[in-house]
Amino acid sequence: MKRKIVVSVVLLSLAAAVAGAEPLSRAQALVALQDRADVAARRQGAAWLGDTGLMPDVPLLVEALRDPDELVRALAEHSLWQVWGRSGHPEADRQFQIGVEQMNQGDLGAAIETFGRIIQGNPDFAEAWNKRATAYYLLGEFGKSLADCEEVLRRNPVHFGALSGFGLIYLQLREPERAIHYFRRALAVNPNLAQIKTAVEELERLLRERSQESI
Repeated sequence: MKRKIVVSVVLLSLAAAVAGAEPLSRAQALVALQDRADVAARRQGAAWLGDTGLMPDVPLLVEALRDPDELVRALAEHSLWQVWGRSGHPEADRQFQIGVEQMNQGDLGAAIETFGRIIQGNPDFAEAWNKRATAYYLLGEFGKSLADCEEVLRRNPVHFGALSGFGLIYLQLREPERAIHYFRRALAVNPNLAQIKTAVEELERLLRERSQESI
């Protein structure tokens, strides 16, 4: 589902992290991200993997979501979205950007058609499923959104966006127990989701009140 991150702030942080630095290759970025003694190196690694990283690098970026440094965590999250947004097929990636722009312009029907075509030709591209799930959610077609979220997790089990999406859908369906289950799963992958943390706290309070009222 849609990112709950202020992209402009992350991009500014990324720019600061790589300012004046030589570009890192994928191999160099992977080594840098694992340098426990050098926070600047980890920032560089987390930033450059957004440009050079591949799906096999996702576990390391997920691990970086728990880095002691806040900027490393933010850059790792941003880079995960960048890696997830690349299918490895130039035409599919071009169509994907068209679909994203259609969503940004509010043309959700066209975006759904675009992502559907991508999925038909590249069914393993999890992020195309995720973006279509988001479009369906925004249209209020929650059953279709749930189905697409399932497809995302089959291909990318650590996709905290899809896990959060499940929670948001179940909130709309007035099923708080299911919502909190998926929100907790999202936080288990990415503990930095502030709005999801707040939602969990509110749902826990709601469920406690319900429990007390039933006594």
